[in-house]
Amino acid sequence: MKTNKLVKKHIFLLLVTGCLTIHTKAQKQDINARVENLLAQMTLNEKVGQLNQYNDDGAATGPVTVDGDKENQIRRGELGSMLNVFTVSRMRQFQDIAMQSRLKIPLIFGQDVIHGYKTTFPIPLGEAASWDLEAIKRSARIAATEASAGGIHWTFAPMVDISRDPRWGRIMEGAGEDPYLGSLIAKARVEGFQGDQIGATNSVLACAKHFAAYGAAEAGRDYNSVDMSDRLLWEVYLPPYKAALDANVATFMTSFNDLNGIPATGNTYLYRDILKGKWNFSGLVVSDWGAIGEMINHGFVKNGKEAARAAITAGTDIDMESRAYKNNLAQLVTEGKVDIALVDDAVRRVLRKKFELGLFDDPYKYFDEKREKEEMNNPEHTKSARAIAAKSIVLMKNKDNLLPLSKELKTIAFIGPLVKEYKQNLGFWSIELNNVDYEKFIVSQWDGLKNKVGENTKLLYAKGCEIEGTDKSGFAEAIETAKKADVVILSIGERRDMSGEAKSRSDIHLPGVQEDLVKAIQATGKPVVVLINAGRPLIFNWTADNVPAILYTWWLGSEAGNAIADVLFGDVNPAAKLPVTFPREVGQIPIYYNHFNTGRPAECDDCTFYRSAYTDLKNSPKYAFGHGLSYTSFEYKDLKLSKTKMNKNETIEVSFNLSNTGKYDGEEVVQLYLRDRVGSVVRPVKELKDFKKIMLRKGETKTITFVIDNSKLCFYDRKLEYKSEDGEFDIMIGAASDDIRLHSEFELVD
Repeated sequence: MKTNKLVKKHIFLLLVTGCLTIHTKAQKQDINARVENLLAQMTLNEKVGQLNQYNDDGAATGPVTVDGDKENQIRRGELGSMLNVFTVSRMRQFQDIAMQSRLKIPLIFGQDVIHGYKTTFPIPLGEAASWDLEAIKRSARIAATEASAGGIHWTFAPMVDISRDPRWGRIMEGAGEDPYLGSLIAKARVEGFQGDQIGATNSVLACAKHFAAYGAAEAGRDYNSVDMSDRLLWEVYLPPYKAALDANVATFMTSFNDLNGIPATGNTYLYRDILKGKWNFSGLVVSDWGAIGEMINHGFVKNGKEAARAAITAGTDIDMESRAYKNNLAQLVTEGKVDIALVDDAVRRVLRKKFELGLFDDPYKYFDEKREKEEMNNPEHTKSARAIAAKSIVLMKNKDNLLPLSKELKTIAFIGPLVKEYKQNLGFWSIELNNVDYEKFIVSQWDGLKNKVGENTKLLYAKGCEIEGTDKSGFAEAIETAKKADVVILSIGERRDMSGEAKSRSDIHLPGVQEDLVKAIQATGKPVVVLINAGRPLIFNWTADNVPAILYTWWLGSEAGNAIADVLFGDVNPAAKLPVTFPREVGQIPIYYNHFNTGRPAECDDCTFYRSAYTDLKNSPKYAFGHGLSYTSFEYKDLKLSKTKMNKNETIEVSFNLSNTGKYDGEEVVQLYLRDRVGSVVRPVKELKDFKKIMLRKGETKTITFVIDNSKLCFYDRKLEYKSEDGEFDIMIGAASDDIRLHSEFELVD
């Protein structure tokens, strides 16, 4: 009887799946037919219009072209999409005008919804530290729900650029330095933004950016050149883009940099050969702000006309804000310098997304002010923001188990320039809506602590100093305040606009006199906990060496204060791990864990005699990729392999026991690294190939299993063939890239 029920259920699921497949296929065929029908009716100017994207006259990430004729251009069908348009009423106004055009083609509205809309989550780099893919997906889902309720159709996220240089301000916008972790996070964010179906009113089009290799800008200087081998491009920098594509990302954005001498926006190899060719991407490609016109500055073209020709030929479909297509593309087609087929292909891609969004059936379907009000005030979103923020906090150091703090403490001194700030907690790339009182919506760190402690605990405050500058006049008050307390919490770091686009820094030490403030407070002899708020890895060597407890809090968003208090007092046991390496000094940069060994490797920090090492600095990082502590402790033991030899069609199961040997329930991110000992090209000293985030109650033991298959052993050889090679491999399992607890080896045989 039970078997018959299971068979019937299986048949039912197959029928449903089959029906959905047929429906989806029919829907695509219907959309394609509608696209072709509309395309046949369009004039050349109307086609070019669909490839133009303008900013509204307000907020921007580049120079705004205030265009008094903007509304008439929309009315003539000469504009296809807009960005940075705020409020449903403002969008409705523009859409009304679009409905007056000859063909009534609706506008798409885009926005940089990077880590939340109204509800703000941790900056993406901080969120990546959670190593919690479901949480990351959930934050993108909530962001999409709120943004779409605000009328947005399209987010210019996720940024999936790999970066090994913390001087680059936009490192805050991505997932760090590792292609494996970065690929999984790219997938999670795309799935979160786009939801179950493009066109659902709680979904937005996602945009994988910046294609390609923007995170490798020379010297960490934004918009700068990138020069790298094709093998490095394919092995390290392209995988997260491919993961986004495999997750059905709707759109891609070009990058500002030139790649090996060719500006990305005009790079045929990137868009025609790889993205739309080898990868068969059917979505659309939008330029970054003004990037088509900037090819003139690159020295790649001499004027806007040549820029338009280079971009459309390379495969850039939409021109964001440069006006190169608007002013030149129709003429280029008329003169026979651009094949109309290239224009038609780009227009098809744009129209297809508008049909998929359902805008031709209802241009106003996202403009629901009732839903907007409901979603902007959803208490479940606030709960998620608090939980995800707490998951993103990295416990860097905890000498003598100073943390978690006791809720029975009589007096706590909360000192530092960031204690009572509100908007600073949002970090860069946050959305600031006009009708939101952010000082009521954001939980400051001071308010979070007040919310947490009882009436019997006295809180003392002193600012101490500003984020920047040399003024130490507040030190005396801070020192006296610290002396009155049982424990001191110091909140220091960057301003939120010190990391982000165009925020490259040559000096990434703690700014101003903040570390001097730490020294002064530490000298009081009181127990000190330091919170470091930042959008990138900072250098804080004295603090790291001398202060007993450090939490790296990044920029945590609108629930920052509550999340920090949750971790400080142990209501949440931190489990975050660094997604990027922290250098000791700027001179080590670029620094990353998965480097090559060289012919003269430095086998220890003091091994400098004719070695690949610094003579004036330790070779190791200050904090390694994957580092992050817990209030409890974990033991790794009993490593077992199902076999020690495998061929390319087989797998090896790797298992071990993980035990929580401490006093608290907690999560551990166990990390599997592999090393290919000998290859036809040199291979990294280790590569992350899998991880699991495991919750264990105190005293509990679980058996953890990883499966190694051939895909985990493949790499790009000198001919750019993706394959594995026979030979010996090291298995390393541990709590961080420099904290390997278990080691074994196996052999791949033909």
